[in-house]
Amino acid sequence: MLGAMPRHPYVPSELTHGPFTIADAARAGLDRWHLEASCWKRLGPETYVWRQLPETPLHRIEAAVRRLPAGAAFSGLTAAWLHGLDVEPCDPIEATVAADAGVSGRSGMALRRSILRKEDVVRVRGMPATSIVRTLAEVCCRLSLMEGVVVLDEALHHRRVRVDQLSVWAQHNAGRRGVRNLRRAIELAEPAAESPMESRLRMTIVLGGLPRPKAQVPIHDLRGTFLGRLDLYYEKPRLGIEYDGGHHRETLAEDNRRQNKLLSAGIQLLRFTNFDVLNAPDQLVHQVRAMLDAASAGSRGLQLAG
Repeated sequence: MLGAMPRHPYVPSELTHGPFTIADAARAGLDRWHLEASCWKRLGPETYVWRQLPETPLHRIEAAVRRLPAGAAFSGLTAAWLHGLDVEPCDPIEATVAADAGVSGRSGMALRRSILRKEDVVRVRGMPATSIVRTLAEVCCRLSLMEGVVVLDEALHHRRVRVDQLSVWAQHNAGRRGVRNLRRAIELAEPAAESPMESRLRMTIVLGGLPRPKAQVPIHDLRGTFLGRLDLYYEKPRLGIEYDGGHHRETLAEDNRRQNKLLSAGIQLLRFTNFDVLNAPDQLVHQVRAMLDAASAGSRGLQLAG
């Protein structure tokens, strides 16, 4: 039948490298109805991608940039992802446009109006994005304190930004909404943290009203032999706190040997999982507080006995 879709759709090589528009498809010899074939995936209004390409948020971002006005830049968590941080970048895609931009919104995108100075915009992975300092500062102004610290921890750990750069931004934007949250996040950030859930565990403890534990502390015995590194540690009560993620199941025997060495050296240990941090934070804090109180009571008892 005339116009029927071929059994094996024609796939122009120039359309197999990333997102493309209907206009791009037309230049490659395809009509709109060709794009209804199963080998193409629709990303947005008039934007498609070859389905055999590995899925990546970058495809959606590349499709989105075609719908932004000149001078716009990705911002928020989208920019944070472009800068290499482990965040969700497309729920929704975030972008900042000039205050006088003649757009009111875009489907699937969150647009914010703001002045974008030349030094505020960089190109990352080929996309225009707010600078790492502005990105992190704005994210911390909007997110909860815990999630802001999680993002800062990762950025500081990988040396994407320095604390003094963030502090200067906060000083220059003192009247901006959310800056108090940013300042608090800067105070609580920990460059030594090695994973988002480790950061959430530490913040659960701190926001629960307990003293801030040290992070990633190496432990040695009296002879100086290295016993292991603790995610979190209270030095005086000799209390170690560990986050058990999925990878611990793969290294269970090694972890058990390490734990036995620490226990033999007089280190008390508490281990928490994803469920504890996200679903039972009050119980988690209660357990840590009980261990700290017990250690404090034991210390007072020894002093009285002495």
